[in-house]
Amino acid sequence: MSQGPRSGLNAVSAALLAMSRHLEVRDVLKTIVASARDLLDAEYAALGVPDDHGGFAQFVVDGVSEEQWKAIGPLPRQHGILAAMLQKAEPERLADVREDPRFEGWPSAHPDMSDFLGLPIRYGDETLGALFLANKRCPKPQGGCGFTADDEELLSILAQHAAIALTNARLYERSRELTIAEERSRLAHELHDAVSQKLFSLRLTAQAAAALVDRDPSRAKGELQQVAALAAEAADELRAAVVELRPAALDEDGLVATLRTHVQVLHRAHSADVTFESNGVRALPASQEEAMLRVAQEALHNALRHSGAGRVEVLLDKRGAGAVLRVADDGTGFDPKAIRRAGRHLGLVSMRDRASGVGGRLTVESEPGKGTTIEMEVPGG
Repeated sequence: MSQGPRSGLNAVSAALLAMSRHLEVRDVLKTIVASARDLLDAEYAALGVPDDHGGFAQFVVDGVSEEQWKAIGPLPRQHGILAAMLQKAEPERLADVREDPRFEGWPSAHPDMSDFLGLPIRYGDETLGALFLANKRCPKPQGGCGFTADDEELLSILAQHAAIALTNARLYERSRELTIAEERSRLAHELHDAVSQKLFSLRLTAQAAAALVDRDPSRAKGELQQVAALAAEAADELRAAVVELRPAALDEDGLVATLRTHVQVLHRAHSADVTFESNGVRALPASQEEAMLRVAQEALHNALRHSGAGRVEVLLDKRGAGAVLRVADDGTGFDPKAIRRAGRHLGLVSMRDRASGVGGRLTVESEPGKGTTIEMEVPGG
């Protein structure tokens, strides 16, 4: 370690402390990559977490700008050097990765890389990810690698602690999922009790109205008004409980896949043409993904049930470190000010609350005869 034992140990200590501060998996991944790049003074660093389909479930980079990352395109597949790191429990230190026989090329927008140091992050027998660094910032020996044996040893130490931090983060998220599952069960029980009572009252009131309709029409009218009020209360309680349950698909598949599936179902179920497009959006904090999904569902519900739209477009786009959701329809539109004056809000209040609750913002553009566009932006992690 060229900086000397004291400064080197301080740097390692700072990196390990930084990793231990986070509980969200995505935050831990970002910290590992940034710490490795800083510790070994490399130009680029990346960490890929494999999925079960020959690709990466998550791929975090450091040293690449947002513009470059967007231009590079889809996440890489598990091939070449990346596959070797996932399959072997050995470091890879190369003077020029481009000359390795396993090198298979990069997208045209990919930054140029030469000297390379990579290794798997393993916990027991499980490979949690592939970590690599490229382009050591130092004079390089003729035909040699800028990364040294000391660098390799240091990265191995960091990777061992990274495996612990990543495993702890995964356990935390699984524990939280169990808590959510328990909360779902509790809400389902409360929902059953509350709605069952409302429906029982509604049935009795409807029976009373039926008995009165011939001999006392005015009283029957009052009972029917009560039926309508009870039905509305039951619907509100049902909706309030259901919208608080995070969909299992969102945990398993992520926001992009969940939204795409939701839109496909709506497209088949409605006469309107419902489309979905996503550009470069990667994993967001769980709370932001849930809020975006709920806003999309509410906006789609309004467009398909109330606007008479023939076409509804859903766009999920990357914006800085975050994302922007846009739901636009060509329906009848409305005057937002008139809606507020009439005491109606078409779910706009709840959508704004969801956006602001995760540090985002919601904008609504609409006017009679010109459709509606609802846009929600979140800052990312």
